[in-house]
Amino acid sequence: MRALISVSDKTGIVDLAQQLHALGVGLISTGGTAKLLAEQGLPVTEVAEVTGFPEMLDGRVKTLHPKVHGGLLARRDTPEHMAALQAHGIDTIDLLIVNLYPFEATVAKPGCTLADAIENIDIGGPAMVRSAAKNWKDVGIVTDASQYADVMAELKANGKLSDKLRFALSVAAFNRISQYDGAISNYLSSVNFEAEKLSEAYVPERAQFSGQFNEQYVKVQDLRYGENSHQQAAWYRDLAPAAGSLATGVQLQGKELSYNNIADADAAWECVKSFDTTACVIVKHANPCGVAVGANPLEAYSKAFQTDPTSAFGGIIAFNRPVDKAAAEAVSKQFVEVLMAPDFSAEALEVFKSKVNVRLMKIALPTDYGDVRNALETKRVGSGLLLQSADNHELALADLKIVTVKQPTDEELNDLLFAWKVAKFVKSNAIVFCKNGQTRGVGAGQMSRLDSARIASIKAEAAKLSLQHTVVASDAFFPFRDGLDVVVDAGATCVAQPGGSMRDQEVIDAANERGVAMVFTGVRHFRH
Repeated sequence: MRALISVSDKTGIVDLAQQLHALGVGLISTGGTAKLLAEQGLPVTEVAEVTGFPEMLDGRVKTLHPKVHGGLLARRDTPEHMAALQAHGIDTIDLLIVNLYPFEATVAKPGCTLADAIENIDIGGPAMVRSAAKNWKDVGIVTDASQYADVMAELKANGKLSDKLRFALSVAAFNRISQYDGAISNYLSSVNFEAEKLSEAYVPERAQFSGQFNEQYVKVQDLRYGENSHQQAAWYRDLAPAAGSLATGVQLQGKELSYNNIADADAAWECVKSFDTTACVIVKHANPCGVAVGANPLEAYSKAFQTDPTSAFGGIIAFNRPVDKAAAEAVSKQFVEVLMAPDFSAEALEVFKSKVNVRLMKIALPTDYGDVRNALETKRVGSGLLLQSADNHELALADLKIVTVKQPTDEELNDLLFAWKVAKFVKSNAIVFCKNGQTRGVGAGQMSRLDSARIASIKAEAAKLSLQHTVVASDAFFPFRDGLDVVVDAGATCVAQPGGSMRDQEVIDAANERGVAMVFTGVRHFRH
């Protein structure tokens, strides 16, 4: 058996080569990899000795040769192939270990030049990978260090790789080539090329959205069904999911997550991550129905649940702090589909042990979790895709423009910032009443902002929550004064809205007439 090793990332390669050599596998290698193995006392044959042709063009041409690709592509069960190898003095290659030039890492560096990007486009590596992967019945193709252990386990146990493993390695290899080519396409089609600036130091300007959009995902699991039982579905994650994102979570107990569970869980998790103090978010049908901050998880949950106990039934609950026994005991009294937190105490886990259907998700949060969000958002439309930068705008007190005679109090300003965070995660049209770090009424997803305001008031009344002296956040401007009148009639004394309507002055005059404070944020938060 012969193995050809040519890796850019040399993590673990010496140990792998030593194990292969111990099994009697002949080692062939290139350039820096060959030098490294030789320095470790391993007998290694340079590719140039195999091909009879020296590496040239600064290493750009070394493996692009019939004695390499013939050894990889020849079918061992085809006599004509084997006769051709013998006639031309070509030996078979049974194991190929390759990882590619670090193109993705290179272009991710600030100030990456076009020359550096181009130089890190691998040619020989992908060509060999494709050859070996195509001939998977006879050749094992290893493209990642995470595969080393499985390969060595089978070689040590059986002296060869099983068909199952070789096929899995082939699939992984073609997936890697697809990812690699997609990254190159995304980069090059984003470059605003300026020939007059071309030099080795040329750092091109790049469009935010590339001319061709190639995105790669890895399947996490097949789902029982989609949004409805007659639809089929699966859950995929990014190739490299961000720390603290839903896709990094671990399910500790409970039934398999459903399509709707995952969609609602993401809404709850992204919302609760936006708070830097202890918070709880309860979501139903992708909308926050209760959000609160508190001194501890129990207080935050109790306040959030109080907003809308009816909608909270069968909801998704998220905490941005570990769940302790007290919070777990309170949550366990309601019907909950999914409960998420950075961690659970042993006592909290014990509380839910008997509730086997409750899905517990542990999602580790990095210290900067408030800043870890998706950079892009996508939405499928007929035969196409809408792509936009994510709505990651954070409102600060300094951003607020007070437009009324009455000035907000410090307490109202703090509640306005809280309400504005919540409104960003409520489907449009969104109206959110808040007081003391607690949602008091949420109106969501209505065609009329006026109706959203009325619904928020109705929900507060149903929950027996007073709206007196509350603040209100509206995700977009009030087109007329009627929406403002509804929230003021309900008890609001301070309102935040983006502004920007042709009737802004009419609404400002109405606020002054009603004796309430109003601030403009200058930013809207439509969420369709």
